[in-house]
Amino acid sequence: MATSEEELQQQRLPDLLETSRQLLEEVEASTQPTGSKLIQDKVTRALKLLETASDMLLQLDLFSRNEDWEEIASADLKYLMLPALKGALTLKLVGTSHRLSRLREARDHFMNFLTQSHSYHVADFQLPWARSSSPPEGSPATSAILEPNLVAMASQRQAKIQRYKQNKAVEQRVSALKSAVESGQADDECVREYYLLQLRRWINISLDEIESIDQEIEILRERDFSGEPSASPLPPQERPPMKPFVLTRSVAQAQVFGAGYPSLATMTVNDWYEQHQKCEGLPSGQEVEKQAPPPESHGASQQEEELELEQKQEEEDEDALHRMQQWDEWKDTHPRGYGNRQNMG
Repeated sequence: MATSEEELQQQRLPDLLETSRQLLEEVEASTQPTGSKLIQDKVTRALKLLETASDMLLQLDLFSRNEDWEEIASADLKYLMLPALKGALTLKLVGTSHRLSRLREARDHFMNFLTQSHSYHVADFQLPWARSSSPPEGSPATSAILEPNLVAMASQRQAKIQRYKQNKAVEQRVSALKSAVESGQADDECVREYYLLQLRRWINISLDEIESIDQEIEILRERDFSGEPSASPLPPQERPPMKPFVLTRSVAQAQVFGAGYPSLATMTVNDWYEQHQKCEGLPSGQEVEKQAPPPESHGASQQEEELELEQKQEEEDEDALHRMQQWDEWKDTHPRGYGNRQNMG
């Protein structure tokens, strides 16, 4: 259910930030698709809460560019992460038609958070150069983007690994302080450390997200550029005929071992027959049909052969039966051992 403007104005600033943060955690922990209505409703509601919180922060004027994070009250440190939350939630909005504009909007939120954190010296890091402006000369971004090489790629990978390790250590410390801070039993130093770790965690997340956003923007631009239809597509009937080919592991293998058999097929069986029919006078299909015996005569001859075979089998069966009868009669008149009495004494 969408939150009305009056309900948003009645909520306190800490409640707006905490509710939106909880909604973001629910969205990231959910197993449902990001494009489902339940997830998108949570994302939209959280963004509205953060917009109202941003307006309240402007009215309260809590922060100043000339201050350092040590000069900010412990309870107010958490409001510095508001732009990062807006950037993370903006990336959760689905829809391919507005994807490019949402990527740019999310990048602006992350850049706003990083610029603000850099000015307050929350952590020691280098700001990524804005896409709308050119990178400063001699900066690592120049060598990594304009002239990519192995050294720049290795340093970029090493920075990612370092940020990943830092996030793991920060998350462990945050989970240890979370219960005490949320229950209100932590002292001012624990609260200050808790929110400072949260800010540093979001700094690493924002740096990774900006890098991913820049890559996706380039992909979308190339897709839009290559998605233009060709001026004169080749009609199917004008395509050249395909030649037979053999798949091999490599060109070198094909050159050394060949195709595996003497030659490749260059024509079909029908084409070969038609060619030899013209040169050597082979009979055509109609002539072959005329020379072939009619099906009726073929069927009659086959029936005759079957009858002869059956008659032959019957005669052989009668001869065998007659021999068996004679053998039985002979055994009746001649007992076992008959005719073998010469040496019986």
